[in-house]
Amino acid sequence: MMPKITIRKATGTWTVRAGGAVLAESRNALELTEGDYPFVIYFPRDDIAMAFLDESEQTSHCPHKGDARYYSIVTKSQTLENAAWSYEDPKPEVAEIKDHVAFYSSDRVAVEQI
Repeated sequence: MMPKITIRKATGTWTVRAGGAVLAESRNALELTEGDYPFVIYFPRDDIAMAFLDESEQTSHCPHKGDARYYSIVTKSQTLENAAWSYEDPKPEVAEIKDHVAFYSSDRVAVEQI
């Protein structure tokens, strides 16, 4: 059975920071919840400093969302491999996440509401 996926506008302003730099700040982020997993924030490309993102070779397939491509985050001090992903051509039921990028939150990447 397919896990229920819900997408809604994330409330407030969300940011992504890594290596001392703000990579994204958006009031138009989307919150995607899939089944029992914690929600994931998807940022519109227009609100991301895409110069920090370097497309990697990695891809993955989700039966519910489609094919994802990955990006490494390149800052002055470090490169964080495959730290972000996006669905270029998502399945119709999650079409809203097209042209959005999500980031793995970690000790080196902060995804937070401000």
